Amino acid sequence: MTTLTKAAPPLARRPRHPYRAALATARGRTGLALVGLVVLAGLLAPLLSGHGPTDQSALTLAGPGTPGHPLGTDDLGRDLLSRLLHGIRADLGIIAIAVLLGAVLGCLSALAAAAHPLADTVVQRAFDLILAFPGLILALAITAILGPGRLPVITVIALAEIPVFGRLLRTGILVQRGREYVTAARVGGTSGGRILTRHILPNAADPLVVQITVSLTVAVFIEGAMSFLGVGVRPPEPTLGAVLSQSMPYLAQAPHFAVGPLVTVTALVLGLSLTAEALNREIRR
Repeated sequence: MTTLTKAAPPLARRPRHPYRAALATARGRTGLALVGLVVLAGLLAPLLSGHGPTDQSALTLAGPGTPGHPLGTDDLGRDLLSRLLHGIRADLGIIAIAVLLGAVLGCLSALAAAAHPLADTVVQRAFDLILAFPGLILALAITAILGPGRLPVITVIALAEIPVFGRLLRTGILVQRGREYVTAARVGGTSGGRILTRHILPNAADPLVVQITVSLTVAVFIEGAMSFLGVGVRPPEPTLGAVLSQSMPYLAQAPHFAVGPLVTVTALVLGLSLTAEALNREIRR
């Protein structure tokens, strides 16, 4: 007697992690490649540049291809390639620290707001107060108090991002609290703290990842604007905004002066924007 056996169904392919799936798309790969190239150039600045960013020479406003100066020199004879690479390095450090600080403080504020209605009211009014100041006014006020340098730039960016991350996480917590799985966990006797840390926060965290990439893009513009206006990092330390600002009087005479920072900022912003879009599309599926 022949025994008929039913063929076992094929195992379902385990779905990819949404972040990995996002970075595997064309947008994700392109964005990651652009950001990676800029970051790598900044990290390898001491190795790729043959001159110090503040070293001066007799060659002023030399054009690209000058021996020893592939991108030329600025109005003070400083090597533009060195200043560009070290400017990338300075910018990356500033925006990374500032956005991380803003994200941490914003998320802690959201958690405090979720703990008690009174705390929620206080936190929301603090967010309103920060958002009431235009970015330029906030930058000028903080610079007037702290003086120019890295600290005021980091402070301005972090303050601008605190309400963004705080309100985003607060909204996610409120949405997740109304879900059935949270109600089931409460009925099952799970403590409020465990529900928050083990269930609500993991499900509310995905928009924060997307927001980090968006905030890094915004931070690039804020740092560039402050340095361009002369209220950012103190010269002669190079940043992308500072190099671009120094090139403005010489655009007709030496247009190559502004090409490096413009291309770099464009590549970094485009890469971050493509990465954010890829992550957002994959998470929303």
